[in-house]
Amino acid sequence: MLYKPYLQRGGLEPSYLAYFEDDYLLHLYAGAPTGRIALRALGRRLRDLRRVAGSDLLWIEKEALPWLPWVIERQALPKGVPFAVDYDDAVFHRYDRHRYAAVRAVLGNKLDRLMAAATLVTAGNAYLAERATQAGARWVEIVPTVVDTDLYRAKTAMGASGPSRIGWIGSPSTWAEYMLPMMPMLTEVARRAGARIMAVGAGREAGVHPLLENRPWSEDREVADILDMDLGLMPLMDTPWARGKCGYKLIQYMACGLPVIASPVGVNREIVQHGVNGFLAETDSEWRAALSTLLGDPALRLKMGQAGRKMVEDRYSLQVWGPRVAEMLARAAAETQSR
Repeated sequence: MLYKPYLQRGGLEPSYLAYFEDDYLLHLYAGAPTGRIALRALGRRLRDLRRVAGSDLLWIEKEALPWLPWVIERQALPKGVPFAVDYDDAVFHRYDRHRYAAVRAVLGNKLDRLMAAATLVTAGNAYLAERATQAGARWVEIVPTVVDTDLYRAKTAMGASGPSRIGWIGSPSTWAEYMLPMMPMLTEVARRAGARIMAVGAGREAGVHPLLENRPWSEDREVADILDMDLGLMPLMDTPWARGKCGYKLIQYMACGLPVIASPVGVNREIVQHGVNGFLAETDSEWRAALSTLLGDPALRLKMGQAGRKMVEDRYSLQVWGPRVAEMLARAAAETQSR
């Protein structure tokens, strides 16, 4: 939906057909069974693929039929309709690095074949774009994750009242993987600085700690929650999956005028200008130093936050990328029609 007005201005009239509805994530994060929901989603997607047979272009997020082989997906895609595919995560590693050899054998190169058959591949960073190129994709464009800067406002002051908040936003699974191992260090630094830790979206994985404020994620409150933070964190481990991440939470923090601290992994190295809009931290001592510096200097937090906001406006905004993406998709549809 984000790009809709720009697509319309470019002469395209988009229709959006989601694979999963909201109930899937609600069940998933609650630990409830999702099998029936997944089957309903598959049936709905197969019906949708028949309905769009007269379209000028399909723009597919990641893949049309998750966990099904390429031969089935190829048959299900409407004949004669060109398609573009978009990647903001290294989802191909779900298959080619799966723990079961049978999954790797059947699905390991599925997304490579999908990318090779696409008219256009839009990739959120160089790691994803390189995979598409190696797969034989004939047209690959790097399109970073963006935010609508009209919806994100920047903080105008730091440390105005109450304890500083060390912020994080994400999902229960990413909290468990990346933040939970850091909690002993984070709580120690927060205690010494008189600060608190604020998590949005961590769910039950966050547990309970006297210095931790655990808020549920809500689309309606997302920007307001980030504005309640004083700095934003994005720790990662240097894995193939992490190298495919596109730094969305960093861009959200920066759009709200927060300084950031992130692991120097993948696209984080491009988004974070060390010492300008935040810090890159790899070792425990580097994380401690970066946290202590920002928690102790509200003026520096404000200065770095302003630099981050400017970067988002220039490089990671819908306002910059909306017209570009619309032009790419219009060109993809037109080129196929001309052939």
